[in-house]
Amino acid sequence: MVRKVLLEDSTIEANSIKTSVRGFPTKLFVETTTRCNLNCFMCVKQNRGSEIKEGDFSPELFERLEAAFPHIESLVLNGVGEPLLHHHLESFIRRAKHCMPPSAWIGFQSNGLLMSPPRAKSLVDAGLDKVCISIDAISPDQFKNMREGGEVNAVDTALSALNNAKKLCHRPDVKVGIEFVAMKNNIKGLPETLEWAASRGVSFAIVTHLLPYDERHAGEAVYCNVSDKALTLYNSWLIKALRSDIDIQRYSEVRFKYIRTLKDRAIVAAVEAMKADAEKQSITLDLKKLLQVEHQRLDEITDIFGEATDMANKMGLELRLPELALTEQRKCSFVEEGSAFVSWSGDVSPCYFLWHHYDCFANGWNQTVKTKTFGNLADQDLLQIWNNTEFSSFRQEVLAYDYPFCASCGVAPCDYVQAEEFEQDCHIRNVPCGSCLWNTGVFQCLR
Repeated sequence: MVRKVLLEDSTIEANSIKTSVRGFPTKLFVETTTRCNLNCFMCVKQNRGSEIKEGDFSPELFERLEAAFPHIESLVLNGVGEPLLHHHLESFIRRAKHCMPPSAWIGFQSNGLLMSPPRAKSLVDAGLDKVCISIDAISPDQFKNMREGGEVNAVDTALSALNNAKKLCHRPDVKVGIEFVAMKNNIKGLPETLEWAASRGVSFAIVTHLLPYDERHAGEAVYCNVSDKALTLYNSWLIKALRSDIDIQRYSEVRFKYIRTLKDRAIVAAVEAMKADAEKQSITLDLKKLLQVEHQRLDEITDIFGEATDMANKMGLELRLPELALTEQRKCSFVEEGSAFVSWSGDVSPCYFLWHHYDCFANGWNQTVKTKTFGNLADQDLLQIWNNTEFSSFRQEVLAYDYPFCASCGVAPCDYVQAEEFEQDCHIRNVPCGSCLWNTGVFQCLR
């Protein structure tokens, strides 16, 4: 059995490397526009540090993508804006569909406000295969608070319009889904939101955690900001210590005491033994974060995810849930699956994390993330950019996974991460992926 698992892991790794070194991307994310008709607080555009300018992807730039279309498996036509604001959206879908393999699909995520019956029919008729509508609550007041300018009724109308369009265009294969951003103030409503959506013809649901862009919104995030292995190790030592009447959660209180009681010394000794155990297993511990874990809250979220899974099974809904703690075994699905990201202005990037310039507070400290680009479509077509030496080397470096796990590091943020211009990390690697949380499973998207 162990041998089988190892062989499967090796096969997956080999396939990932094979995908990354192909002469073409297999997944393409194209930002049709950065304009939007809503003002959502969880959007990167609304937050400090964002340097996103408004603009639309031009038909001329779209032509520079066409050489890649015969090779791609999926084309996702959205970025930080609302795709339905783009007047050439149907034209893009039709042109790409004509060049793509029969098994490939085209889709996008939307807030649904502009998804009228005529527009839905136009999109499905053009060749749209998959659409994901954002809904984070079914209470009208809560929905308005979270998505300023939005209405639950508009989402209801959008879903109805899409389902009617599928019938009118004889396209029962078109998949309609929802995306739910899990936050402290809406997470309890996840199961009923799934039931509401499934009863309106939705076939899939993507749940993702909130990416906090500042300290003010960090408290809304419901994922555990430590690694799964660190949390498991900590919990095992916590239980072991409690059996001996030792409360290691008092460690911060006693570690700097000049005079320690016997119980204080026992706490310090237990933590030192735990740290030695972690080092033996190559697990990085951030004790400050571990001591701050709200175990009751984590248990509540676990139960809610369980209820959501039960509801999805009951309603026949395909559900993709995020991890609750950061996975120690990181996996960059973007690079492993051969993705390329193109901004509205034609810049080509490797992933969501490095697509735009912004500030975030995802790891418990403020971090400025800068755009990583490898060329612009105005100068070269996509295949030339994909195959240039810098981009090819970057993908290989990412898949080596030989960079630090900044979220679990007790000395983060360090000078490497906070440098004005990123040059290298503490592993002497030049990919700025150590502080990325997309590769830990807590953030998800249509892909």
